[in-house]
Amino acid sequence: QVRLVESGGGLVESGGSLNLSCAASGTISLIRTMGWYRQTPGKERDLVAFITPGGSAKYADAVKGRFTISRDSARDSARMTVAMQMASLKPEDTAVYYCDAYVRNCGDEHDWWGQGTQVAVSS
Repeated sequence: QVRLVESGGGLVESGGSLNLSCAASGTISLIRTMGWYRQTPGKERDLVAFITPGGSAKYADAVKGRFTISRDSARDSARMTVAMQMASLKPEDTAVYYCDAYVRNCGDEHDWWGQGTQVAVSS
């Protein structure tokens, strides 16, 4: 079992900043990537950003230059905490943000999800 504990989010005015954090723990052989997806009502869950244990990051075009994802310095591929700094927020960033960990256990790989945290940006 993999547990993802999220924190952060909330309400901010347009142009403001928020931070999200997510800690992975549990039965993990290897974390392949960790990151964030977001979802609004009636739409699919979309990738925001992810990072590898080695620190390589990928961002959705919509957030490049505004969001920064980072990982803790422990360099443990079976335990990982990621943080995402969100700056210059726009109303269209409003969504439920879900932490995702793509994990390998016993030769099987799949996604694990956090419970989601609301980010709301007022215009």
